[in-house]
Amino acid sequence: MRHFDLVVIGTGSGNSIVDERFGDWDVAIVEKGVFGGTCLNVGCIPTKMFVHTADVAATPAGAARLGVDEQLLGVRWPEIRDRVFGRIDPIAAGGRRWRMEGNANVTVYEGQAHFVGPKTLDTGTGETITADRFVIAAGSRPIVPDVAGIEDVGFLTNEDVMRLDELPRRMIVLGSGFVATEFAHVFASFGVEVTLVARSGVLLRAEDEDVATRFTELASKKWDVRLYSKAVRVEKVDGTIRLHLETPRGAEVVEGDVLLAAVGRIPNTDLLNVEATGVTLHRDGRAVVDDKQRTAVDGIWALGDVSSDYQLKHVANHEARVVQHNLLHPDEQIDADHRFVPHGVFSSPQIGSVGLTEQQARERGIRYVTASQDYGDIAYGWAMEDTTGFAKVIADPATGQLLGAHIIGPQAPTLIQLVIQAMSFGISARDLTRGQYWIHPAMPELLENALLKLPLD
Repeated sequence: MRHFDLVVIGTGSGNSIVDERFGDWDVAIVEKGVFGGTCLNVGCIPTKMFVHTADVAATPAGAARLGVDEQLLGVRWPEIRDRVFGRIDPIAAGGRRWRMEGNANVTVYEGQAHFVGPKTLDTGTGETITADRFVIAAGSRPIVPDVAGIEDVGFLTNEDVMRLDELPRRMIVLGSGFVATEFAHVFASFGVEVTLVARSGVLLRAEDEDVATRFTELASKKWDVRLYSKAVRVEKVDGTIRLHLETPRGAEVVEGDVLLAAVGRIPNTDLLNVEATGVTLHRDGRAVVDDKQRTAVDGIWALGDVSSDYQLKHVANHEARVVQHNLLHPDEQIDADHRFVPHGVFSSPQIGSVGLTEQQARERGIRYVTASQDYGDIAYGWAMEDTTGFAKVIADPATGQLLGAHIIGPQAPTLIQLVIQAMSFGISARDLTRGQYWIHPAMPELLENALLKLPLD
């Protein structure tokens, strides 16, 4: 068996670890699918290209109240799709080609790998290898919902819905999280009749309760939203998909041309059989790691969706930088920083969030105060006539330190960055508001005003 200094499993964020500083290491990179991982190929990047196009398509519907008469004449789905993947696919292919041809010290194995013993990996190519060090960065995959008949009927996930040959007339979206709501926005904006099925009584239930409630209210006006609905069986009748639901209202059936399953993701540790090499797992299948991204096995690290609480590319990238440092500097290892992990939801409206939600602060017995500011009550929000968006901030009343912030409305994921910076560097609400200029009349005033309203001691 060939022995390596380092084996990296996965070419998403893990692929960024091996740079010129590893030039004298004998490295193997193992990939079961397309180079670039989830974010590049089926996640963040292509979905946001679709989201931006959907935002443009949705603009005429709200233009009349501003005195502008616009009309959406239609969307050319094949051109939209091909614009996205005409840019994405060459990047993935180029990344593969560079690793295959441009690194003399790197060997690439393309196959579904799995561990067969301590630090011993069957690469899925007919060759088994060993190494002193492994980095497991194999990501996650969509969960197959536990719905009778779903395998027979056929369903889509984020991995194939963006490559449809043509737009369906009707789409059923099973799920209520950010993947479900982003795709609901995309396809509804393109003229598809969307039915969204949620088991809970609110969409985006992990968000702050005020944000989730507002989003659910707005979404229910645009899509056919079925709350408190459990999918129990699906069938196809004369080419139509019929999803049977159990609801407090009794049995219901929703119909569509395609079914999109977006109920969450599962880490790929089971595909890798990581327990065979001694790596321990959480109950949900994530690899257990410490603050330095080390697993229970000396010399094996894990990062990203395969081990993280956060299925977020910016978290995986941060963890990859930590692992890279710790590989290169084993005597000066650093910790990953997961104190203030932000996220964005690119649906309609958009959401940006960081830190504790109000319900989390309440459940943990943390003393806090909150304040909110509507978009419609700042100058630029007034200009946009936004009547639904707001920012909510949560702080320690004694110190003024920010505990969390949650924004729903235009450019929310961009606006939230100001709070992320303040929390990361320990800037209090008082210092944040009074220690700098705020451009008037720009949208950051949304946060300025919310912060000024905090009833601090």
